[in-house]
Amino acid sequence: MSELGLFPLPLVLLPEEQVPLHVFEERYKELIGECLEDEGEFGLVYADDDGIRELGTRAGVVSVLDRFEDGRLNVVVQGHERFRLLALTEGRSFQTGDVAEVVDDDDPADADTVARALALFERLRAATRSEVEVPAAETDQLSFVLAGRVELAPEVKLELLAELSERARLSRVCELLQLASEAVERQRRAAERAATNGRVDLG
Repeated sequence: MSELGLFPLPLVLLPEEQVPLHVFEERYKELIGECLEDEGEFGLVYADDDGIRELGTRAGVVSVLDRFEDGRLNVVVQGHERFRLLALTEGRSFQTGDVAEVVDDDDPADADTVARALALFERLRAATRSEVEVPAAETDQLSFVLAGRVELAPEVKLELLAELSERARLSRVCELLQLASEAVERQRRAAERAATNGRVDLG
């Protein structure tokens, strides 16, 4: 168990995922400033009207995009290990909490599921004409790496954070990638039909 500075936000950060943050509140400028000075980590936790969630992700700043005269920052952060929030603590301007690391069970994904996940990711990549890089099959925690490169709802990402089996998590990611690919392909076909008023051009 350790105490960690927390940054509650209405977003879920997965391990290995990178996201941009605009830091403007004084307390969080202090938190991120300390992380930059010490090359330390903070805890990004999902928060909404129902409060702070129990599961979060340690994060580190990988790049500073902008520094403004008033101290505001635009940074890119990357997710590291998951943690469980045991109790909120006090004493700093920003929120802090006692946390414990969340560790996966020894249940790796099989080769067939890995191959299927990468094929589905490539399908979605082609459907969206994205240039995002396809990770290698041997990538550690491939499920998180793939999920972090797709737009997913916070509830779904929280579900993935809570899953302790890489095998089960990657299977779930396969389902999500297939649904996303089918949705994009449907939208494309509809757009193509609309462009021709639903008729085939015999010209």
